[in-house]
Amino acid sequence: MNITVAGTGYVGLVTGVCFAEVGHQVTCVDQSQEKIVLLNLGISPIYEPELDGLIKKNSNAGKLAFTTDYEQAYAQSDVIFIGVGTPENEDGSANLNYVFQVAKQIAESITRDCLIVIKSTVPIGTNDRVETYIKNHLKHKVAVEVASNPEFLAQGSAIKDTLHASRIVIGVESERAKDILTSIYEPFKQPILTMNRRSAEMVKYASNDFLALKISFVNDIANLCEAVGANIEDVTSGMSYDGRIGKKFLNPGIGYGGSCFPKDTKALHWLAEEEGYVLRTVKAAIEVNEKQKFKLISKARNEFSSFHGLKVAVLGLTFKPGTDDLREAPSIPNVRLLLNEGARVHVYDPVGAENFEKLFPTEVVYEKIPDKALEGADICFIFTEWEEIKAIDLTLFKEKMKEPFVFDGRNCFPLEEARTAGVNYFSIGRPDVKVMEVGGRDGDGFLVS
Repeated sequence: MNITVAGTGYVGLVTGVCFAEVGHQVTCVDQSQEKIVLLNLGISPIYEPELDGLIKKNSNAGKLAFTTDYEQAYAQSDVIFIGVGTPENEDGSANLNYVFQVAKQIAESITRDCLIVIKSTVPIGTNDRVETYIKNHLKHKVAVEVASNPEFLAQGSAIKDTLHASRIVIGVESERAKDILTSIYEPFKQPILTMNRRSAEMVKYASNDFLALKISFVNDIANLCEAVGANIEDVTSGMSYDGRIGKKFLNPGIGYGGSCFPKDTKALHWLAEEEGYVLRTVKAAIEVNEKQKFKLISKARNEFSSFHGLKVAVLGLTFKPGTDDLREAPSIPNVRLLLNEGARVHVYDPVGAENFEKLFPTEVVYEKIPDKALEGADICFIFTEWEEIKAIDLTLFKEKMKEPFVFDGRNCFPLEEARTAGVNYFSIGRPDVKVMEVGGRDGDGFLVS
């Protein structure tokens, strides 16, 4: 079968590359000439571990091609996977413009019977709508069916998540569609769960929203731990031994970001309201996450009367380590707030600085190493738990900063190490480590509040 993948973002590109890796013949289509030029040179337009190597390997083997010519690519396809973006609208609903743009191109281009597979995250019922749209706009007399095949990859581990997935979910309305998708995924040797299209669409949203709920819950508990004198690390350790809870997604922080959790929680909440139902738990998760983004700023205001004129070091810009993606990254609104209040901001990120510079081309100073960002700084904020940041010797904060005031949104360092290093250290859900007041060392030495 000839497989075509529409879109070369995270979902489309990783899907296409992994299909080629297991032996399928794949063509990836994108309207961006700039992206296609890079891909034909073996260069990924997105940062993802292992991706560049697999692109070169499968392109050189003749199993993977990239083009902007969608008419030719779709015309002879047996199966077309749609992996384009579904960004958030102003009201929180999912924007399906790109999905229907591809649907229109497919309807006008295909010349043989074809299975269309929607891999993009779409609201429940979208597969039905797309199938109806394509059938109503066909230029040639061919048989068309649409199937749902949601992705469950995480940025930073997308290749592994695809080649070694915990399960493959397919939503179909016919045995023919089931057989085709089962055949495509047979080389992956992973469990295949078959259901109807609407259930498959819901699996994706329910999975992402559950994980977002778990993150917001632990952040809520972390905030309460600070108020009552408990330590969130001890609390989550005790929770994790319960097999029904587990240890994943129990790390407190400054909220979730990225391309999935923020938009998918809002999209499902919006969809439920359209149906006359309120998802109260999801609504609460959204509210907790929005407030959690500014947790470090709130802590810093307790120590500093103003950010005006202060040099602020920001370590970590992306929404999580292992990616250059800044979508919904907490660093963005926090840096914007600091700039608006007159701070001089110096930033470091091992991968995300180039994308951040597109948002703040002149407003902040970009440093190549953490040392330079910390040099002479009054405050340090940590927004991403990169290994390069976690590997910093805590004495560096004391050596480089005017006074070591570190506000860590990802709990990168043990409290005892901060005390030993003589660093004022404020994290999430744990006791503050205070060794001095703003303006000088406290006469009593190490104080823990």
